[in-house]
Amino acid sequence: MTIAHFGHSAVQIETGSATLLVDPFLTGNPHADGVVTPADLSPDVLILTHAHGDHYGDTEAIVRRAAPQVVAPYEVTQYVAQKTGHEDVFGMNVGGGYTFPWGRLTLTDARHSSSFPDGTYGGPATGFVLEAGERTIYNTGDTCFFDGMARIAERFPHPDLLMLPIGDVFTMGPDEALEVVALVRPKAVLPLHHGTFPPIRVDAEEFANRVRALGAACHVPAPGDAFEI
Repeated sequence: MTIAHFGHSAVQIETGSATLLVDPFLTGNPHADGVVTPADLSPDVLILTHAHGDHYGDTEAIVRRAAPQVVAPYEVTQYVAQKTGHEDVFGMNVGGGYTFPWGRLTLTDARHSSSFPDGTYGGPATGFVLEAGERTIYNTGDTCFFDGMARIAERFPHPDLLMLPIGDVFTMGPDEALEVVALVRPKAVLPLHHGTFPPIRVDAEEFANRVRALGAACHVPAPGDAFEI
């Protein structure tokens, strides 16, 4: 798998059989400015963890142009369908999983709110576990550390990649995120949701060094750069 990070929580995953784009907040994302635009991306699948504008982002523009399958919490998929007329949507809910041609996706709990920029309720905030080929990715979504993560770690032990927020204020910060890393024990970590706005500026390199001290790799790529797992 090849992983490209466009800053904040926008991530593209190349599985070998499909291109998956997660939480495509590009317009207004200072990390993505001058690096990538919605017109540059044509994913096969769009995965949305929740409805907040810094995750829903450029969904409608990408859907109208590239027509990807949209997989997300049910309320999010219905909103996308209503706004765009796009019919290739697949709504899910927390705890549910489904095996697609490109891999198996399981929605996990996340402790966070979820509403669209216009105030419409967005259903539950979620994370997800992706199993594709011989690789497993756990994206916690926007969340704090919660006890249910222990069950996720038991069910999907030692994922190849853990994606989690570290920016604090709206999500867990670096210290709490490090507790998640110690619990989940992934092979590699990609910190998300940091440095985009003044309140969530943290030292990602310092966090990465703390992760490495626990025995996991930690990737802090420049926006648009990719790495393999």
